[in-house]
Amino acid sequence: MIFSKNRIAIWLLCSLGPILGGLSDSDARANCQKTKALLPKRVVLLWQGPDGHKPTTHEFEAGIRLLGNMLQRHTRHHVILSKADEKWEDGPELLERADTVVMFISQGSRWIQQTPARLKLFQDYAHRGGGLVAFHWAIGSKADEDIAAFLPLLGATHGGKDRKYDFLKTRFRPTTENHPIQYGLRPIEIEDEFYYNLKQFKSPSPIIPIMESKMKDGWSMTAWAWERPQGGRSFGFSGLHYHGNWSEEVYRRLILQGILWTLEEEIPTEGVNVSIKEEWLTLPILSNNK
Repeated sequence: MIFSKNRIAIWLLCSLGPILGGLSDSDARANCQKTKALLPKRVVLLWQGPDGHKPTTHEFEAGIRLLGNMLQRHTRHHVILSKADEKWEDGPELLERADTVVMFISQGSRWIQQTPARLKLFQDYAHRGGGLVAFHWAIGSKADEDIAAFLPLLGATHGGKDRKYDFLKTRFRPTTENHPIQYGLRPIEIEDEFYYNLKQFKSPSPIIPIMESKMKDGWSMTAWAWERPQGGRSFGFSGLHYHGNWSEEVYRRLILQGILWTLEEEIPTEGVNVSIKEEWLTLPILSNNK
């Protein structure tokens, strides 16, 4: 295990605080939690190259770079971008040091299970309480066999031969859960490809619907939050097919607050600041995504 100076400080406070400071167990735990909340954490953003979709769609790199800029502008956390193509050789070290991993890649469920070693890497990461976030095609896979091992990591998935999706302009709104991720969000009309009727993990802790979309056969959950029973938090969002939808403030706030929630960060009731520079939306080399 690799420890940063911050993590060593947390370990010393949480392990030795009650002894050296003469604190009660409850006071020591409270101080430990406060210290953890104040320290910057590591957010690893995973992206891939073009996956065959037309330009302006599945723009993984451009979307992750925009998200990275937004995180650096509006949070104190350390942001690390990593291209997840091919063998992803730096994966073990990145996950060992990460607090939350964000995936904007193609068929994330299949990618995580590309090798037994990678699946175990993510299972161990989740077991130690690491946060996991996934958007659009990162939440699923075409193959039925990719579903079972992925559900305990993310809580819900778009997967298998019976998966449902649709391209449409529709209503996108918060559910009635009053969850911190929903702070500052509002209903909007948006054009997107939404995956819906998602498969959900049968868990003693509930999968909480955060946003829903009006699909052809009714309202369906398209963003969710889940506190995993063994510790750690997961957040998923099935939209974001079109790169242009990053221009929508509700999308940016939903995504940023979902990440911060997995970091156990307190979210202001009015919602976080998600302002961006217009040039962050620009796609300078569309020809590379053919």
